[in-house]
Amino acid sequence: MPPAYYEVLDTASFGRRHARLFALVSANYFLDGVIFSIAPLTVYIVAANYGPLVFALNLLSETAGALAFGRLADRFGRRRLFLVSLLLEAGALTALFPVYDNPLALALFTSIATFGIGGEFGAAYSALAELSPARHRGKMLLLSTNFWNVGAAVIAFLSMKYTAIAGDPGSQVRLLLLTAILTTIIVGLARLGFPESPRWLIARGRIGEARRLVTEITGYEGDILMEPSRSTGISLGEAFSRYRFRIAVLAVVTVAQYVTYGIAAYYAPYARGFSFGVESAPVIVMVANAGASLGALPLAALIDRSRKAALLASFAGGTLTAFLIAALHGVGSYTAYLAVLFVNLFFSEWAWGSISALQSELFPTNVRASLVGFLVSLTGVTGALVVLAASIIDATTFLLVSAILWLSGMLASLMWTLRGVESAGRGVESLE
Repeated sequence: MPPAYYEVLDTASFGRRHARLFALVSANYFLDGVIFSIAPLTVYIVAANYGPLVFALNLLSETAGALAFGRLADRFGRRRLFLVSLLLEAGALTALFPVYDNPLALALFTSIATFGIGGEFGAAYSALAELSPARHRGKMLLLSTNFWNVGAAVIAFLSMKYTAIAGDPGSQVRLLLLTAILTTIIVGLARLGFPESPRWLIARGRIGEARRLVTEITGYEGDILMEPSRSTGISLGEAFSRYRFRIAVLAVVTVAQYVTYGIAAYYAPYARGFSFGVESAPVIVMVANAGASLGALPLAALIDRSRKAALLASFAGGTLTAFLIAALHGVGSYTAYLAVLFVNLFFSEWAWGSISALQSELFPTNVRASLVGFLVSLTGVTGALVVLAASIIDATTFLLVSAILWLSGMLASLMWTLRGVESAGRGVESLE
């Protein structure tokens, strides 16, 4: 009996097409890191008083994008949604260029861009999970999503350089936006070569296209059984009922990681009474994302051996360092604060990589992007509430909220260690 298509995909050797897919998704996340950082790097220059409002609107828009595009990616395909989101991002950045100094325009156009970013999560996670060999899936998700941090660190570094060479704030912002627009064009041209997912094609009954892609991606020339998996056709409502424990745990750890990342890397300098001033924002964005960028490398050796161990280790380390960050802010030690922030973002990236893998592999193909979009959407709502609270509570309390969120994630990851499934190295169909 010939092997099933998913067995061929899961057991394939890592080849040229996998490397190309990894490069395309990594470039996508690099761009997302650049675009998402535009508002935090611009607001303090032109509209510092509007910071919490702009950030909250960005996060709520990201929520809307994740919900809408996640569902559409399951209906119309992963590749098509990537192209639509790119057009939104490019259009928003271009429209912002001449009106960046208007706070309302800044809030509107950066929110349109983050709508596009939110919309990409479901498609990106699903594409990598559905095309990666099982024994490399965790590393591919971890290292590709890590390019968000690389992009954010690079644009923050350039922001400081533009401040040094440009004589006025307007020139600094225009250089930032021009850099982001050029990056969008380059990544957009590369994105035209993004393949569709054979698993999605089979779920939609497009067997011939799927067979051709499976052969092209894996190099397998023999007969392939192209029957859909047993969970094809499951409704979103049925998925919420069947996978309620998975969804509950992932909801807690996803919100905890994403919101604490935002607080640490972007929003803390805008909290009331922040010890090191709002002008520290570019340095903090760069240091935090540099730490996250490097943090992915040691986890790559662990994540495809045990998702449970990777998730628990990330939240244990993140919780410890988050409480230490709050303590160091209280005593006003800037150098020590930055050093521990750097280490904290190591663990934040570990958590994001682990969560990305779990979100993408624990649900069936035809609802995968929808459920990823739902989980990401929770982060936007929670993040917006936390950011708005920054204008009410003092900065030390704001950082303690972050530490408590880390602790909630650690408790949820412990629950997953005790009761969850170990998904490392397994085909996604075997996890349904």
